[in-house]
This record gives sequence, C-alpha cells and structure tokens, in this order.
Amino acid sequence: MEDRAGSDGARAGRPRDGAGRVEDWAMRAESWRPPAGWRRVTVVDAHTEGEPLRVILGGFPELPGGAILAARAEAKALHDGLRRALMWEPRGHPDMYGCIVLPPVTEGADFGVLFTHNEGFSTMCGHGIIGVATVVTELGLVASAGTGRSLRIDTPAGLVEARVRMEGGHARSVAFTNVPSFVAALDREVEVSGFGTVHYDVAYGGAFYAFVSAEDFDFALTPEEHRRIIEAGRAVKAAVVAAGQPVHPEAADLGFLYGTIFVGPPHGEGHHSRNVCVFADGEVDRSPTGTGVSARLALHHARGELAEGEEIVVESILGTTFTGRVLGETKVGSQEAVIPEVGGSAHIIGRSELLIDPDDPLAEGFLLR
Repeated sequence: MEDRAGSDGARAGRPRDGAGRVEDWAMRAESWRPPAGWRRVTVVDAHTEGEPLRVILGGFPELPGGAILAARAEAKALHDGLRRALMWEPRGHPDMYGCIVLPPVTEGADFGVLFTHNEGFSTMCGHGIIGVATVVTELGLVASAGTGRSLRIDTPAGLVEARVRMEGGHARSVAFTNVPSFVAALDREVEVSGFGTVHYDVAYGGAFYAFVSAEDFDFALTPEEHRRIIEAGRAVKAAVVAAGQPVHPEAADLGFLYGTIFVGPPHGEGHHSRNVCVFADGEVDRSPTGTGVSARLALHHARGELAEGEEIVVESILGTTFTGRVLGETKVGSQEAVIPEVGGSAHIIGRSELLIDPDDPLAEGFLLR
C-alpha cells in the first residue's frame, strides 16, 4: 500500500532527506509572494549601542515634501495605524524604534528621515542618525558614503551631518554634528507624586528633556532597576509638563518635553557619567541617547564645566558609550546655543519584508507590558 503521508510529504518538500530538503524550503520561502492587497514593507534592522533601529526603506505611503515637520504632521494624522503595525507587537515590541527614509528637502542633502517609536513620531534622534548612516553606508545606498565626506540628513529638527569611519570595508563608527542645542531651564524644582521635591534642568538637543540626578532617586542606573526607572521617569515628566511645556524659539511643533534623563556617575574608568533616558510612552533608551548627550553638552557648557572641543564619554544603562563635545557656539533665535558633536557605533542585525494582511484582526498591532 502506498504511504500517503510519505507521498504527500515528499510532494510538499518536507525535510525527510536532511539538509538538502531544508535548503529547498529556504529557497521556496524566498521566492514566495504574498497575496495582492497585502502591504509589504522593506526594513533593515540595526542597533546603536544596544538601542534598536528599524530602518524603513519601502512600503510606507508617500509623505509631502517641503519640510520634514510637515511630513511628520501628515504621518501622525493619516498613517498612525501603520506606525503602530511596524513598532508594536507582533512585529515589534514596546521599546521598538524606527526610522522612515524620505527624499531630501534641503539643497545638497542626501536623504531625509522621520523617526518613530511606541507613542508617535519624534523630532530628532541621535542613535537613529548613527544607525541609519551605518545602514545606508553598508548597503551602498548613498554614493561615496563612508569615503570621508559627510552625509547630510534632513530631520524634523533640522539638517544634521554624519561622518562614517570606515575600517576593513565596513562602517565602524559614526560622528554627527547635531542641530544647535541649548538650555531651557536651570536649577528648577517641582513636586513629583511619590517622590517629593525633585530638582531638575531642561535642555534641548533636537528634543527637550528634563534632567535629574540619579542619586536623588537612589538609582545606580543598572538594567535591574529599569522598571523603577520607568516609573520615576514618567512621574517626573508628568510633573514638569504640568509646570509648563518648554518653548522652542523658532518652531512651535518642537516645543514639547520628550522625556526624562537620569544622570549618574560612570561605572567605567575614564568615563564622564551615565545617562538613562525614559521617553515616549515609558521607553528606556538602551543607548546613552544622542539628543540627550547633545542637551547635556549645552548644560555643562552653560555652567562652565566643559570647554569647547573637550570630549566626554557618556555611558548607557548597558555600559555602552557615546562620545560628545562642543564644536562651537551659536544662537537659536535669541537663545544662546552650542553646536554639539556626538559619536557611537551601530550594527546591522537583519533585513526583512514585513507583511500586513488586511484581514488580520491584529493588523495594527498591540502592546503588552
């Protein structure tokens, strides 16, 4: 009698014959095409000093040109469901971060970016710049990237320039000149529910942050404390926002508090300090936070604690590091500001085509914490 299961299994390509069959399955998977009507989104996943970055290269709807802030407004209004699908479970997770690559809007720029996360669309992201510069260089997407010239990248907060250091044919590190950074408030205090009186500063590095001392919360800023750090970060942010949102002197859309940054002593010899940022809807940055380091540079410079050109090394909750230094002074409107440079490294961890079945009841994702 014919072995129907065996015959069917052979026709289906089940791996009865070892590695050859498995390799055949892999080739069939690569050649499979999803049904018409499914959305297909091309992504390259990376991490920058531990913080995820999903670089979205294709499949996101076209957004208006002219200004990345305008693209951000339209994405918020019309495409937030797709943002959730790409950032939230099951394709992502509560701490996923993304970067949508857009055409440039500034003369001489190479491309634009719109950053996204679990809560919405952000205005600037340092780890994202390091990550996307690494990705486009490694994939050869931008002519001459990594050969000494800067990549000019449009962001909602303005134009930034990234320089990729190559070694052995690969992108080993990226240093970027950020948008001007400045101090918005010094030596303030606020009553925080559950924590009492908290002293804080507010500074801008492409986004506004409230800076507090980790020692005031008895935090060593280690991974084991991350849940308590989230709780405290959310509470501080809520209290500072209630006291009044920060104001950007040139763009009203940039005037909101993005997160709380806890600053503590370094764990590594020769390092300056440790940064742990709680942003968006309780996300904990695994990197030292590039925009946060930029804002820290403005704070230290304003207090006379950091000379122009002096480099500091700032740790993350994981112990990974960014470098930072002040390149010069400038103004944003009438606001005194500094030109910050931040450096770090990123690594590509995957490439894929994400699929969204319109009949899937969980097509737009969900979050469980």
